[in-house]
Amino acid sequence: MPNYYPIMLDVRGREAVVVGGNSVAGEKALALSKSGARVTVMHTEFCPQLQELAQQQTVTLRYKGYERGDLASAFVVVAAVSDAQLIEEIWQETQERGQLLNIVDVPARCNFIVPSILRRGKLTIAVSTEGASPGLAKRIRQDLEGLFPASYDLYLQLASVARAHLKQGGVSYADRDDFFGKFFAKDILSLLTENRLSEAVSITRSLLADYGINVSSEAITADLQAMEGSRP
Repeated sequence: MPNYYPIMLDVRGREAVVVGGNSVAGEKALALSKSGARVTVMHTEFCPQLQELAQQQTVTLRYKGYERGDLASAFVVVAAVSDAQLIEEIWQETQERGQLLNIVDVPARCNFIVPSILRRGKLTIAVSTEGASPGLAKRIRQDLEGLFPASYDLYLQLASVARAHLKQGGVSYADRDDFFGKFFAKDILSLLTENRLSEAVSITRSLLADYGINVSSEAITADLQAMEGSRP
């Protein structure tokens, strides 16, 4: 059997419906909301986490059981339910409409599955066993947390700022590739992990100067601050 095809799905501004009211439904709803989806959660009762998310206007709650037609506007559907008949009804409706569907712990009734995810800002590392052992995927993701500390977030931002200056300065692709070979070979990540931002910025400024890009450390720091301020 062929392996799954891994993708990164853009749900920003799209309708997402979560069927279920338990803590698993809460986790799925929160993850979709953090990725920019407009999330509606449907069930007859809701766990405290979902009630809190609704109070924060992060999700919309519909106090009702699923009925055919409830998923008409959804781009993606997630169901955290165990009733076999309900699962089949949701599966049938979504398949008729060609919608994306994930039913938690029922891979035979999914056309996509969700990996275990490690995020460091815009760095996303996904681990999947294609449903064979979600527990193993979680364990691997936990091991990766030590290899990719929280400072990778700022590391990626600094690399992005440098890339923008290189492109604006007309530096060729080959030279940009050469620049980043040197950038990633430096101790910049270690400096950021030790909260020595000014030194990391100074090294970046010096490397940029080697490629004809003359920008001050203050300007690089301002770019980083602007990038941080633009986050949702």
